[in-house]
Amino acid sequence: MSESIADSIHQLFRKLHQHPELSNQEYETTKTIRSYLQKAHIRILELGAKTGVIAEIGSGSPVLALRADIDALPINEQTACNYKSQTPDVMHACGHDVHTSILMGAAYLLKQHEQDLKGTIRLLFQPAEENFSGALQFIDIGALKGVDAILGLHNNPNLAINQMASRAGPFSANVDRIEITIKGVGAHAARPESGIDPIVIGAQIVSAIQTISSRTISGLDAVIVSITKFQGGNTWNVIPETVEMEGTVRTLTPQVRAKVKQQLQSIIENIAIAMGAKAELRWFDGPPSVINDGKWVAFAQSIAKQMGYEVIDFKPQLGGEDFAHYLHQVPGAFINLGSQSPYALHHPKFEINIDMIMPAVNYLYILAKQALIELEHQLTGIK
Repeated sequence: MSESIADSIHQLFRKLHQHPELSNQEYETTKTIRSYLQKAHIRILELGAKTGVIAEIGSGSPVLALRADIDALPINEQTACNYKSQTPDVMHACGHDVHTSILMGAAYLLKQHEQDLKGTIRLLFQPAEENFSGALQFIDIGALKGVDAILGLHNNPNLAINQMASRAGPFSANVDRIEITIKGVGAHAARPESGIDPIVIGAQIVSAIQTISSRTISGLDAVIVSITKFQGGNTWNVIPETVEMEGTVRTLTPQVRAKVKQQLQSIIENIAIAMGAKAELRWFDGPPSVINDGKWVAFAQSIAKQMGYEVIDFKPQLGGEDFAHYLHQVPGAFINLGSQSPYALHHPKFEINIDMIMPAVNYLYILAKQALIELEHQLTGIK
């Protein structure tokens, strides 16, 4: 790789890190991405995205999409790096700045060798991954129109910078949000028998729903039901009328997702009825599980080995990722590349090992070029 491209991409990474923007507010980030693409004479598709950028290199079919997310998190950065966030309480604590930089570096290399491409590379610099809305926004404006396959990557601080991880089948979780309202009868705390205590009922519900994973779902199926908010009452000597709870459900398959929802509804309603109260469950579907195509995972792993990466076969993760929406439309794979940080994603001290950037750029470039050839073979039946 030429020094000029490497320097340019490192400058982009530092600029993005210093000026993070939250989901659907990535206006300056979008301007920066556009300027870097224009500098390399990469054509931008004007599909009406409010933030984020879609661009193309090459021409004709097949069409391979590459996706990087661009938004940041509402976290105050606590690292000591010399390109620290200059925006109070906003930080690239998930590495979307490095994902964008890697995709831009690969785009520069692909543009340099555009005449050798056997089809079209579509670049998706996607907004709003952190609130799980960006992929659906891009799909709605036609980002996947004509796309035959899609590849995405994410850094992983638990992996060394020479490691790549992926797996066929479920890679991440179905991410769903729940809200529970319990309506009892308020009373003086000294006379609880004259009311119906929603706090006691809520406590029983919290305990009972833990049996879903241990007694209702097979131990071979991953399930997490977490209540993360429990709110009721406003003083020390009054039993409140209402309790509000919120939480999350994480599963890997549609079948388990549906069964957990059914069990939650049954437990909540029946405990409330038994205690003379009323209870309501509100379920909000989040992104589905990332389901990787086995052939594309194997292909990405084979290229990684050729590029000197140690390939790790990953276990399914119960975090969420809106890349899943793309994979419900077209086949592809989501992969992790090591960023080797002592702190986890979403931690205020999370810091990318920048030595990962240029090897990742080269890997994505070769992967994209070879994937177009593989797609051509798949579409024509040539082996």
